[in-house]
Amino acid sequence: MSHIFRSLLFWLVVTSGIAFFWPANDFGLDPFASTPLLLWSLIVITMFSLGTLVRQDELVPLRERPWWVALGVAAQVTVMPAAAWLVTRVVPMNEELAAGVILVGCVPGAMASNVLTSTAGGSVAYSVSLTSVATLLSPISVPAVLWIVTGMQSQQSLTKPALLLALLVVLPTIFGFVVSQSLHTVQQIAARFSSPLASVALLWIIATVVAANREKLVSVGGVLVAALLMVNAIGYLAGWSVGGLAGLGERYRRALTLEVGMQNAGLGTALAVSLYGTSTLATIPTAAYTFGCMLTGTVLAVFWRRNPVTGEIDKS
Repeated sequence: MSHIFRSLLFWLVVTSGIAFFWPANDFGLDPFASTPLLLWSLIVITMFSLGTLVRQDELVPLRERPWWVALGVAAQVTVMPAAAWLVTRVVPMNEELAAGVILVGCVPGAMASNVLTSTAGGSVAYSVSLTSVATLLSPISVPAVLWIVTGMQSQQSLTKPALLLALLVVLPTIFGFVVSQSLHTVQQIAARFSSPLASVALLWIIATVVAANREKLVSVGGVLVAALLMVNAIGYLAGWSVGGLAGLGERYRRALTLEVGMQNAGLGTALAVSLYGTSTLATIPTAAYTFGCMLTGTVLAVFWRRNPVTGEIDKS
């Protein structure tokens, strides 16, 4: 699995680089131009594809150890928003960039963490359960956390992200899972094509964001990078520490560490566009975090792979 993820990281660099340097003015054509409709369509494709990849046996922790799952989800929905809010108070940045950093902290975990957990020798079943529950709860958790952290108090502000997450994130995921479980042919096709399709959709999302913010990205320096790295590091440390305090085995601690630190920033990008408009600077932190957490997560997973867990049975 690790070579697949490293390939995804490679193509992330390539596609984002092409999008950034594309001479749209010279050619009079920009293949990376985007609209909110396109972004959400790509999110639907991604979530449906990932839903088809979830297997019944991967959700065992939901039935056998639900409190472990509840603990992990609780850690993510509290630590990451708090970390993002704290970083925006410590690191100087304008309001739009701060809004993007906070969105990074509010969205659910990334499905890429499931792949990295496998690479790291962690419990994939636990990782999948955490991601699935966090995603299903996102129509409630994301607006609630946004309200608490940013003070978005208007009914319209809270209703919009809730409806978007329910209709365009949760439903495609559930539909993909149900269709795959019901039809063996779909499951076979999904096993071959869903992962590449989800990867392409994710790469396209990030490339369109990069293209829409070419001029803005030039002016953003190391301050934002440092802020996002701080959020990422706090997430990893919190996941590892919470797992230790709860007495989880190392395989589960590795899964929880990656799950808390890695966020679905592609979803955050789509939310930023929907809430603040296509020209907002808030999409820059979400796009940057997608690349950054994949990079740091890969490094951490490879390190753990070289230090396998011994003397511990993975009951998942």
